Amino acid sequence: METPGLVVQGEAASFSTALRSLLNNPQYSDVCFVVGQERQEVFAHRCLLACRCNFFRGLLGPKLGPGMPSPVVLSTVPAEAFLAVLEFLYTNSVRLHRHSVLEVLTAAVEYGLEELRELCLEFVVKVMDVEMVCEALQVAVTFGLGALQERCVAFIEAHSREALRTRGFLELSAPALLPLLRSDRLCVDEAELVLAARSWARVGAAVLERPVAEVAAPVVRELRLALLAPAELSALEEQNQREPLIPVEQIVEAWKCHALRRGDASRGAPCRRRRGTLPREHHGFLDLPLKPAS
Repeated sequence: METPGLVVQGEAASFSTALRSLLNNPQYSDVCFVVGQERQEVFAHRCLLACRCNFFRGLLGPKLGPGMPSPVVLSTVPAEAFLAVLEFLYTNSVRLHRHSVLEVLTAAVEYGLEELRELCLEFVVKVMDVEMVCEALQVAVTFGLGALQERCVAFIEAHSREALRTRGFLELSAPALLPLLRSDRLCVDEAELVLAARSWARVGAAVLERPVAEVAAPVVRELRLALLAPAELSALEEQNQREPLIPVEQIVEAWKCHALRRGDASRGAPCRRRRGTLPREHHGFLDLPLKPAS
């Protein structure tokens, strides 16, 4: 009986280098992609993509007829991110960059590349900063990446004022903004949070061509107006008359807390102080003091 053969490993680096030379190389390629808004041509090899990724196997199918088939248009993925995906498929390694890693992560999720997704997630956590954290939060919420969402929320809680001033914050969707407004650990005062929410709603209203109050409706209930001093609440009420943002009944509820000199324990959050809430005299009358950070 013949003994089973022994698998011996050759030099992996030289093999990877050889495959890397085929990346976006028209020579021997049999598929062309047109990617991104710039419609950049990217060349690849059908058999390699098909054996490495189910998405491409289904997309490309069997080659029909002689010559190069018609280009495959993928307009939603930027060229740099698509090339990073191909680099991973060809070499099982990838060079990631802070400015494009979220686009690579998005492509990895959409193409079902779990190993590349994990590499991107590890990289995002390492390089996360104030400028990218809200964009990362949006990606996490969009694709249900729970661990990344928790990381992003925790980072924003620790750098609240800076994060709220970024373009990424203004571009958050309502589902991505909600976990922030529900957090007790934001290091920002409620008056600043109201201003940030108004700026966010204005941007959304301009983009969606909808009224500010309509855009704000899914999230504005999470603002804790009872924390504002009477003068601040009066100023907010006047501004709300000029530019509706907050439902009138929500402002009435806040005034009720002031009038009764107590919070509404049954509603909980509207009277609960955040980590960054500045002290006001009436806070002593609220039923729900700030929980100490653990």
